[in-house]
Amino acid sequence: MPQKLLTLLFLLLGVSQYAQVVINEIDADTPSSDLLEFVELKSDTPNFSLDGYVLVFFNETNTSCYYAYDLDGFATDINGIAHFGNNQVTPSPLGIFSNGRIQNGPDVVALYLGDASDFQFAVQPGTIATTTNLVDALAYSNNNTPPTNLMAILGLSVFTNENATASVTTHSIQRKNDGTYEVKSPTPGVNNDGSGVVLNYITVTIPQNNYIEGEEIPITFTTSQPVSGTDLIFNFTIVNGNFMVNDYAGTNLTVSIPVGLSTAQNSVYLFDDTTDEGDEEMLIDLQALPFGYVANNDNILIRIYDNDYVVQTYGTPLNPTYGLVTPTIPAGYYDSLEGLSGNALKQAVQDIIANPAVVRAHNYGDIEFILKEADKNPLNSNQVWQMYVESPKSILDYQTGSSNIGVWNREHIFPQSRGGFSGGTSSTADGIGIWLPTNADDILAGHADAHHLRAEDGAENSTRSNRDYGSDYNGPTGSQGSWNGDVARALFYMAVRYNGLNLVNGNPSDAIVGQMGDLATLLTWNSTDPSDDFEMNRNNYIYTWQMNRNPFIDYPNLADYIFGANFGQPWSSTLSTQNPIENRIAIYPNPASDYLIVSGLEGTSKVEIFTITGQLVKRQDFDNEIQINLDLISGMYLVKVTNGLQSTTKKIVIK
Repeated sequence: MPQKLLTLLFLLLGVSQYAQVVINEIDADTPSSDLLEFVELKSDTPNFSLDGYVLVFFNETNTSCYYAYDLDGFATDINGIAHFGNNQVTPSPLGIFSNGRIQNGPDVVALYLGDASDFQFAVQPGTIATTTNLVDALAYSNNNTPPTNLMAILGLSVFTNENATASVTTHSIQRKNDGTYEVKSPTPGVNNDGSGVVLNYITVTIPQNNYIEGEEIPITFTTSQPVSGTDLIFNFTIVNGNFMVNDYAGTNLTVSIPVGLSTAQNSVYLFDDTTDEGDEEMLIDLQALPFGYVANNDNILIRIYDNDYVVQTYGTPLNPTYGLVTPTIPAGYYDSLEGLSGNALKQAVQDIIANPAVVRAHNYGDIEFILKEADKNPLNSNQVWQMYVESPKSILDYQTGSSNIGVWNREHIFPQSRGGFSGGTSSTADGIGIWLPTNADDILAGHADAHHLRAEDGAENSTRSNRDYGSDYNGPTGSQGSWNGDVARALFYMAVRYNGLNLVNGNPSDAIVGQMGDLATLLTWNSTDPSDDFEMNRNNYIYTWQMNRNPFIDYPNLADYIFGANFGQPWSSTLSTQNPIENRIAIYPNPASDYLIVSGLEGTSKVEIFTITGQLVKRQDFDNEIQINLDLISGMYLVKVTNGLQSTTKKIVIK
């Protein structure tokens, strides 16, 4: 019978039929990063088809749908139970939600006749809550605040507080046989009162979650009770995304456990090729199980690291190199700046980097793919470098769900809300070959301007939020400041590229759109953390997409002539070079303890020692060579040496 006719038949049968299936349990607020969320349904009869049903989740704030999950193709089990949730829930859910998908409340979860396509949620606000085709609904919260707006719309008179026992992360909301609800320890996959048929659960175990190409992966399958009647035989698959059949060899994907036994082991032999295909994830997915057997866990991801990754000749931001990456500056690109000063210089820079005849605007979806290339870890091409936390993360760990724990995502250095370009471009990538024209007044293009977007640890991205630098945000505890100059030069770029964006001293109010601070800190950071090869490489790559460069990476000293102490003085490209004295200077020993020697220069020079946060702690002038006595506490420091118009900065450790 066609799906639409089936749905119509349900409607004609009336409300009495709705009692065939109800929301039986929900666990919305679970420990840590919400890896154990689930919703459970119960039918009056066993093996009840859920075709034509859809689970819908509503947000109390705007009374609209924030997620919908189609139940076509699923059915309840012999006990009338079916549950859906995160892949770490045990027994394994019939259908999988991404981690953190269910909101903690106060909200409502509802069961409808219909399809997920009937409920818009990809763009907010989604479809408004309605009683049309409503089968069952549960109002819930993790505190004493009810979702009153949703309850009024859906005609609900009762809500349940998951934290009623002050154990919100270890208790769930469960329906009792009389139709009321209680809060107690979760019981996914079984009747809440403990009754029903006891099923034989199959558990999949592996020694570890990470392997390298060429290794063997032993997989053990264990039943909760010894196999009886006939031998247990079932299949499993392991292909997933880019992990294909040519990535393994000699693997038996059929499991056989004889009668009387309860365990079997199969092995997957990973093929070690000689090409860098990138890290991949193998997915252990149990196929149709015989009657009476249920997967205790399923859809198990195993990370496969490619051992053919590329190592670049240049260093990471923590161990920077200079001058190894050649700037791909087009001939004559900056010629128009020569001899200009003050506002005229700033305008000339904008005329280059916002030139509507040349510069291209891409969208936020494209940024994912730009960062996967531009922000690659120089030591491993299958990783990105996370800016603030100063560490690599597998490209595979890009955030796709609502949880930002253990993943990386896109960090706006000039925050969206403070720049006035929140949601300014599409989140659907369309590639390097599709772009829109742009200009200096096109503020919405700032939403997806790769020159101020970086790969970042998801949780740290949230911690930084929209805070100003220096006066408010200085990175996570223990930060060595390898990102300070990168941030400064990105903000200098944004404040010139887009009309209406400005850098000011101090910690301006977040309510003032278009302002970011602290300018004084940013100017110091630009000096103490100079542009390195990592930054130049990403500048080169972003140019291939946007057809503009960040001039403050190509010429870091330019910032002083537009924002700093040299404002009003004529600019010349000869005043700034990428690595002016790097090949001549020697600063040693490193680590140091009692003294530090600076040598290799000719004429009068100046040495300045800064803390990692930019505080000047020692300054001396010298000729040719100097030994500096150190009376500083242990830690990481920045040593800036200036020789005429040329300068360089190096990191040292004082023990």
